[in-house]
Amino acid sequence: MNIVSSASRQIILDTETTGMNQSGGPVYIGHRIIEIGCVEVIDRKLTGRHFHEYINPGQEIDEEAIAVHGITNERVADCPRFHEIAPAFLDFIRGAEIVAHNAPFDISFMDHEFSLLNPKGPITADICSIVDSLDIAKHKHPGERNSLDALCKRYFVDNSRRELHGALLDAEILADVYLLMTGGQTKLNLSADSVGGDSGGIQRLAPDRQIGKVLMATADELTNHTERLGLVAKGGKCRWSD
Repeated sequence: MNIVSSASRQIILDTETTGMNQSGGPVYIGHRIIEIGCVEVIDRKLTGRHFHEYINPGQEIDEEAIAVHGITNERVADCPRFHEIAPAFLDFIRGAEIVAHNAPFDISFMDHEFSLLNPKGPITADICSIVDSLDIAKHKHPGERNSLDALCKRYFVDNSRRELHGALLDAEILADVYLLMTGGQTKLNLSADSVGGDSGGIQRLAPDRQIGKVLMATADELTNHTERLGLVAKGGKCRWSD
């Protein structure tokens, strides 16, 4: 796979785990990743490429965690183990800039999984740069709620499909929020076509979508517009007159 430099290639990432990191430490001891979802952004545009895997952790999933993400022990019983998906996952993220919401949580779990590989895998920060979108949100909106759901409401991002947490869906939603929060235009959800299976994929323009008729302003409308700009300019410089 050709890797674009991390300056232009970003991987928006989310994970789900067997339990919550409630200890405050770098890794909540004993817990494992059970789902990884990533979407690729190059030059601030979603490419449509994604990485998504459910993973058998080899241990029981906490009931508290199941209540959050809905992933049961039965759901992942026949899924691959982390070491089986690790080569493809590393290939997908290597050299990119990872963006995650509360990144220390996801990255610590990834580092824990990499440390269990044989041979031992890398530390994420050695192969990727890392951006915490939660940290960005806290700086932009101090004192406000900055959960992903709260940011969706603030930036008018549709999260109606997010009844439970899911790694790929949350990564897609975070991509929208992150691009809007950092000042860029995000994808246009103008089609029901998607990729990503039953977890919800990246929506894109239908290739045969008809372009609507362009209506030009009438002479009267142009005159009214010019008069309005003149009124605005009386209060100072009018940027629309430039």
